[in-house]
Order: sequence, then C-alpha cells, then structure tokens
Amino acid sequence: MRHGIVPVLAVVLTAVLASCGGQTAPAAKKIFRIAFSQCNSAEPYRTAQNNIMKRDIAKYPDCQLTIQDAQQDNAKQIAQIENFIQQGIDVLIVAPNEAAPLTEAVKKAKAKGIKVVCLERNLLEPVYDIFVGADNVKIGEMAGQFVAEYVSGKGLQNPVVVEMKGLLGTKPQDERHNGARKHIDVIAGVKIIEDVASWIQNESLKRMETILQANPKIDVVYAHNDPMAVGAYWAAKNAGREKEMIFVGVDALGGPDGGIKRVLDGMLACTFYYPTCAAEGLEFAVKLAHGESVVKEKILEPARITKDNAQEWYDKVTVQ
Repeated sequence: MRHGIVPVLAVVLTAVLASCGGQTAPAAKKIFRIAFSQCNSAEPYRTAQNNIMKRDIAKYPDCQLTIQDAQQDNAKQIAQIENFIQQGIDVLIVAPNEAAPLTEAVKKAKAKGIKVVCLERNLLEPVYDIFVGADNVKIGEMAGQFVAEYVSGKGLQNPVVVEMKGLLGTKPQDERHNGARKHIDVIAGVKIIEDVASWIQNESLKRMETILQANPKIDVVYAHNDPMAVGAYWAAKNAGREKEMIFVGVDALGGPDGGIKRVLDGMLACTFYYPTCAAEGLEFAVKLAHGESVVKEKILEPARITKDNAQEWYDKVTVQ
C-alpha cells in the first residue's frame, strides 16, 4: 500500500506545481511617455507652463512626463527632440524656440509615429496633431488699441512710443508687433522707437536705459511681454522718469510676481492675458497617447486687464 501511495502523491504534487507555475501573470499596464520640449524655462511665463504640467500630470496615472529646457538655443532644442525620438516616446509637446529651425525636427518626430502637440508658438508647417495657443495678432491689436486710446484720451501731441520686442524669428514676436502696429502707426505725429530684449527683463532694463538717455520725451512703452515691460519700468524709475510714461505688457500671469500684480501695484497701466495653454496642451497630449482623436487647432481667448478688473483676474488666475 505504501508503494502505491507515493506515486499518487507525486502525481498530485506535480499537478499542483504545474498549475501554479502555469498561471499567467497580469500584464503590466502600459505607461505612456510624454515629453515636453520647453524653449526657455528662464521666462516666468514658461516656468508657469512647466509648473502647471508637473502639477497636472498627477491626474493621469498611466502617463509619465519629462520636461527638458532648451535655454533659448535652437541647436539644443533640436538635439533634445532627436533624443526624445530615439527614446521612443509616445507624445511630444513642443514650445518651439524659433519656427524655422524647429519645423524639421518636429517633422522627424511625426515621421516616427510620435504624436505632437505644438504649444503656443507655431511652426512654419502644421507638422503636428494639434496646435494649442492664443491669438497673438488679436493680442497685439488689443494692445495697439489701448495705446491709441491712451494717446487720444490724453490729447498727446507727437507722442513717442517705445516698442520692446521679443525674440526675433518667433511667431509671438511677429504677431504681437504686426497686430499692435495696425493701430499705433496711424497715430498722428507718432514716433516709434523699436528695440529687442528677447523676452528677458534684465535685457529690457539695459535697452531702456540707453533709450532714455537718447530720448527726453517718451509717452508709452509697449513690451511684448510683462517682464520686458517691468524691466523698462525699472530703468525709467532709476532715471526718475517713470511717471512721464505708461507701461503696457502681455502675459498676465497670476501670483505675486506676475503681470496682473504689476497692474495692481501701478507699475503697468495694462497687460493682456495670454493663456499658458499648459493644462490644455497636456490634456490633449494624454488624449493622443490614448489614441483619441483631437481637433487640429485650439485657440484660447485673451483679455485686457487694467486697474478696473485686475483684482478679479488676479483672484481667478492665481487660483489655477
């Protein structure tokens, strides 16, 4: 009897072990890799974009986010995108430093089957799945209208307007310039002084110091973003001339260092809300990662912010 039991036990044990070993482990859940190629994290607007994406990625547990900063260097941004391609990411979000050099790099990503969200700065060709941004021509037009209304309301004769421009070759710079000049160029007797500070506050301060030395009369400074408007303000204040002119910017970030607070503080007469587009861009990137279809273009609305509505906008934007 004992000899008969042993083989039976062996068979049973073998069957049990086989059944345990034969179970298929649950398949690992796919993690979608999203990479954000940021053109320049030194600008407060772009730091805000990064922070929003870092915050919001937690809403999507099956997605990972990587952010790389090109530091306003086309070659570096192209190299970073090529590296993302080699890594086999699922979705590329790109805020191009300049349109022309980055178009080919993004085209390569698309050719490899990578989904692309173009964020806030457009490319020369629509080599992406979706563009998310705001209408910079409209923002420029709104700024130009504000300047014209101010000059007319004050009855200024032969007004002098300084235009502090963003990085040349970028779509926002071109469009904020072209839109504004539709209204500024037709002001009677206007003198326009153009300079380039490439979106950077300290550069604007230096440029404005030189402009102040050469021009005893300045009525308006229109800067393509708030940091440059603030830089120009500090240059004028250091020269004891800030009350001679008004300062107009673009971006209207929330928080204690944003453009809306500068309106509340009286540094800026006006700023124009340019959505960061970050939450929306990431949301579309997740949809693309999951194989969902998206619209080709999502344009978010700007707004004019003056002392009259600055507190309302500060409360609204800072909470986001």
